[in-house]
Amino acid sequence: MKKHTKWLTLGTILLASMTGLAACSNNKQSSMPNKHVHLSQNYSVSSKATKAGNDSTLKIANISKGPVTQPAAPTLETTQEGNNMYKPGGFGIMFNQNKDYHIINGGLANLKLNRANNTATVTLRKNAKWSNGMKVTAKDVEYPYEIIANKHSKSNQFSTDMNDIKGMAAYHNGKAKKISGITFPDGPKGRKTVIHFNHLMPALKYNGNSTMWNGVEPYEYLKNVPINKLASSSKVRKHPIFVGPYKLNKQVQGNMTSWVPNKYYYGKKPQVKHIDIQVESPANIAEAMKHKKYDFAFGSPVYQYPRMKKLSDYTEVGLPKLGYNVFGFNVGKTDKNGNAVMNSHAKMANRSLRRAMMYALNLNLVAKKYGSGLTYRANTLIPPAYRDFHSSYSVNPGFPHNMNKAKQLLKNAGYKKRNGSKFVSQPNGKKLVVRYESPTGSSQDDTLDNYFVQQWRRLGIDAKFTEGKPIDQNSLIATLLRHKQTSVDVYRIYFGMNPEPTPTGFFSRQSSFNLSHFVTKKNTKLLNEMNDSASFSKAHRAKVFKEWQKYMNKEAVYVPEFYTPDWTAVNHRVKGFSMSPADNNLWSNLSLTSSKIK
Repeated sequence: MKKHTKWLTLGTILLASMTGLAACSNNKQSSMPNKHVHLSQNYSVSSKATKAGNDSTLKIANISKGPVTQPAAPTLETTQEGNNMYKPGGFGIMFNQNKDYHIINGGLANLKLNRANNTATVTLRKNAKWSNGMKVTAKDVEYPYEIIANKHSKSNQFSTDMNDIKGMAAYHNGKAKKISGITFPDGPKGRKTVIHFNHLMPALKYNGNSTMWNGVEPYEYLKNVPINKLASSSKVRKHPIFVGPYKLNKQVQGNMTSWVPNKYYYGKKPQVKHIDIQVESPANIAEAMKHKKYDFAFGSPVYQYPRMKKLSDYTEVGLPKLGYNVFGFNVGKTDKNGNAVMNSHAKMANRSLRRAMMYALNLNLVAKKYGSGLTYRANTLIPPAYRDFHSSYSVNPGFPHNMNKAKQLLKNAGYKKRNGSKFVSQPNGKKLVVRYESPTGSSQDDTLDNYFVQQWRRLGIDAKFTEGKPIDQNSLIATLLRHKQTSVDVYRIYFGMNPEPTPTGFFSRQSSFNLSHFVTKKNTKLLNEMNDSASFSKAHRAKVFKEWQKYMNKEAVYVPEFYTPDWTAVNHRVKGFSMSPADNNLWSNLSLTSSKIK
């Protein structure tokens, strides 16, 4: 009770502060971001690991606003929180990578690209096995494509880029039973899989690209489960198998997973004998760390940084996130074929309305006051973590706060106050009510959402929460994934991008994650040019990326909120912790110096 009251009080203080912030939000702000902290990517205590330490349990928090309900199958993944629950098992990942996410040899499989033949050859290790002892086969490399692209699949991972694989479009449309462009030189139980493309994309050189899946699924284990029923199958819900250094020992669905070493793992044997991953509320993580409940956490919230930084037995480690929270404006629907269709008569179809709403928000000041030194206002949909492709603030400032400009945009577009109303109506004279929604979280998250609504109302827009307040994350995602929904006009949700920056997975015509249903000829053209033959030149590719960022800011159907690091506090009994993209053996390198958290 005392803890609840404390956080409720904090929320009240923040709300009062945000009211003051709103009062000074009329002025034009700098186009540059606020200053922010840079963290080390690694931590390792100097003392030696001990047998007692390694025989104990490494305890990890998975920060989530609610239960994690997705199955343990990467092809059916929908959230980062779901991915985090199963990380010690490797989650099917095939390829190792360097610090720039470039695929290198040495993982579960190696990759060879042939531009002359437009092929990618995946060769599995000879000793590659699943955690139940079954051999990893060439068919396991192909099977994810069958799951993702199946017409009746529950997967949301399909990207239009995958249609570059020969035969993929026919399979995806239900006109073929197999994908003709994926072959097995040594047979489906062999080690080689050859993927034939219409043309080879530069994105294929990087892990996590949206054209070639970077993981395996156990075909022999899953083959008797219909693909349309796979997401609810006990084989991915209760008894999943893995290829990583650990295997699942037990789990409490949605809340906890427990791991032990996988004796069939091909690589360096893990040193820690037990790992527990527990779902923890973002509001409670600092208090939990203070009481030595966890060694480190996945998804630590920015607002807890000041409290966790004070913990003497922990050190903060971080890496620039590849994702961000995004404001999305609903401008259409998804048709029966899974294609986004824009509606020119949709409430949020007016570009000036969208842009005005973004200029009304003082994100620079919000980040400075409440970002704990870690957060800064985002300027484009390609984060600076992609060093070669991010468009600078000086070239593409995004939406620095300018309430006067916001009001002028509305006025010029015909949004006016009529008949004594304190809110503007639509250009056609009809009433305008903008319904906003966001996942419920900490008191600070909710306070920020209230600030956004407040600013839009100060702009003259009758904005309100769809449900009167932020809602459960899973409920919001379910609503936004519907083919057609009109209950949410504007939403704020996290987009976690792939290590390879091509954004087709969120913004293409056929992407399930194109939650706003945005599709234009120019958007499609620029997305395609990111991976045409000319883009094997990095300079040309960067130019296309920067043109796309400028275009997306102009349209403002999707607008990023803040850039933040992926960070955690690491307990001082932990050795070998790293968040570097180049650390391909994290789970095998981890060790512990004592049996209890220090």
